Formats: sequence, structure tokens, C-alpha cells
Amino acid sequence: MELGLKGKAALVTGASEGIGMAIARKLAEEGVRVAICARTEAKLKETAAEIAQATGMQIVPIAADLRTLAGCQGFVAQAAERLGGIDILVNNAGASAFGAFVDLPDDAFVDAINGKLLGYIRCAKAAIPVMRRTGGGRIVNFADWLARSGRPAYHGFTSYYVAKAGIIALTEALALELAGDQILVNAIAPGPILAPPDMDPAEVEAVAKATPVGRWGGEIEIAKAVTALIETDFITGETVRVDGGRHIV
Repeated sequence: MELGLKGKAALVTGASEGIGMAIARKLAEEGVRVAICARTEAKLKETAAEIAQATGMQIVPIAADLRTLAGCQGFVAQAAERLGGIDILVNNAGASAFGAFVDLPDDAFVDAINGKLLGYIRCAKAAIPVMRRTGGGRIVNFADWLARSGRPAYHGFTSYYVAKAGIIALTEALALELAGDQILVNAIAPGPILAPPDMDPAEVEAVAKATPVGRWGGEIEIAKAVTALIETDFITGETVRVDGGRHIV
């Protein structure tokens, strides 16, 4: 199945700002009708209006808590109804708590698994039957360059790293199971894309210098990579690092 982009329907989670917003805008620029999801309704509506005004495309904001089964099922069902189907699912949502393993409360791990791995599973499970009815689709999940490289690297990232490693495994398993349905499943593993707003300027510069291309990528690089994985007709089960070569040093 050649998916193409123009006229297709896409769901993008975690899309009220940052990388998710950039993905939604890039898809809209390519003629895709997009439903976006996040927990904060006011910001989500603002983002939808901004993208719609810039691109002239339909952007449907649906507020939902994707840490819950009801939130995932409700978002996918509403989006499918309002867009008239689902061709593309981009699983980008999820936040993590950071800290020493023995100090993190159990809820931190529950939220990391629910918001990332289990949320991705639930959204995919709800979207797959809709994709099957129309002959195929694309699922793009969000992992991390460290998990893709098998390098925990930093202390205090256990819940994050475990959830992201699980997403890579999910991507591979779903790719195998869904290939016969012409649903291709891949993942993006971002590296230094956007510096956290509270990061020290010296550390921001140090990260740029440690990256072979010599800079932070910016969210547009992720949006371009997502578009490429949607347009492919023969790549599935891959986790693609978008890290400026960071994994090779």
C-alpha cells in the first residue's frame, strides 16, 4: 500500500507544543488532516488554531489523559470519527520523573509506563482496527537514542530508560505482527534536539560540542524524520536515531 500524505488522517499525541507540535504542523503542511492530543485543553486549542491558520488544514484538538485506558480509547475514537478514519498514528506523548532509583516513589514508575509504553500500546490497539479497514497505515513511536544504543549513560533516568527500551521492543513486535496488514511500524530515537529551558548555557554548549554535527537539532529534524517514515513503503521495525551522530562518539 502506497500511503502518500495528502488527504490522509493522522493522530499526533503530546502535540500541544515542542516536537509534537512541529510534527503536526509538518504533516498539515503536506496536506494531512490532523488530530492532536494533550492533557491541557486550552493550550491544545491554541496550538490547533495556530497550525490551522498557518496551513489551511483541519486540525482537531482533543484533550485526553493518555495514562488511562479510557483516555486512549476516547481520543482515538473521537479522532477517527471527526477525521473520517485513521491512516497515521504518531505516539509522542509521555513525561517521566527523574531521580535515584531507590528514592523514586512507585507512582513515578507507574506514570512512566502508563504514559509512555502502555499509552502507546493502548493508542495503537485502538487505531489498528480502523487502519485495517482501509487497507493499511503507519505507526511511529518515540523512543530515545540512549535506549536505541543500549547506553543508560546517566544516573537518575531509570524509569525513563526502561519505558523507552520497552517502546523499541513494542515497535519491533508490532512491525512483525502487522506487516501482513500493510501497517508499517517504526520508531524515532531523538538525541540532542531541544535544550531544556532550565539547562545551564555552558551545558547547552557542551552538548552541542559533543555532537558530531556541532549543534542541537531542533524539532524540525524530528518532524522531517517522522514524515520520511510515514512515506516509506518498505521500512518497518526500525528505530531510527536522529541525534546528529551522537551515538558514534
